[in-house]
Amino acid sequence: MNFIVSASTDVGNVKSSNQDSLNVKTLTINGETMVFAIICDGMGGLEKGEVASASMVKAFCSWVLNRLPVLCAWGLDGMQIRKEWFGLIEEYNEKIKIYGKKSAIHMGTTVTAMLLTGGYYYIVNVGDSRAYEICSNLQVLTRDQTVVAREVEQGLLTLEQAETDPRRSVLLQCIGASDVVYPDFFLGEVKKDAVYMLCSDGFRHEITAEEIFAYFHPGRMLNEMIMKESETALIALNKQRQEKDNISVITIRTF
Repeated sequence: MNFIVSASTDVGNVKSSNQDSLNVKTLTINGETMVFAIICDGMGGLEKGEVASASMVKAFCSWVLNRLPVLCAWGLDGMQIRKEWFGLIEEYNEKIKIYGKKSAIHMGTTVTAMLLTGGYYYIVNVGDSRAYEICSNLQVLTRDQTVVAREVEQGLLTLEQAETDPRRSVLLQCIGASDVVYPDFFLGEVKKDAVYMLCSDGFRHEITAEEIFAYFHPGRMLNEMIMKESETALIALNKQRQEKDNISVITIRTF
């Protein structure tokens, strides 16, 4: 499997700083090409949300550098990846909480991290950043940990009502602001000639699934330049429609 990657982020229309943090990298281990991608949406006063999100990104990137080659040497195992990622999130939930208490600031971050190999993808998620798979249609691979998503599951709201509900960004938990964090973990087969996307919630509130598919479907996303142009166009559309949050997106094209 081969990959093309791209990423874009924008402070948006309202906020004075960008509290989203992200990273995407292509790496080769033991002759196999892989991609690791992560988006964290930070929240907190005095720009400390950026500290929370950046620390989580840095921790995962350190894991990729130091632990992933070891796991590859043993033979990648989804349960071991899950165990180590959950442990990392638990560790940083405590570290960010302690830092916030010392600074007298309520702060935290979401995380959506994804490892793609030639065969499988592995995703961990806390909060309402998302991962998608785009082939012949657009599929959300993660589950929002929000009040409205829970009410949709319980049959109290429809999907259409959830999209405009004023509580749509109210999280059930986030790293650094919850006593205990319960991440979700997802595993699936990587498809060839597909696009995998990670985004913060600010990227998706003001645009439709149909618009995302129109710009990001595999038939259009043929090289890094087009991928970047497509990301930039959808960010501009979000801003035109008065999105108030920071806006971040990563795209990964398989071939």
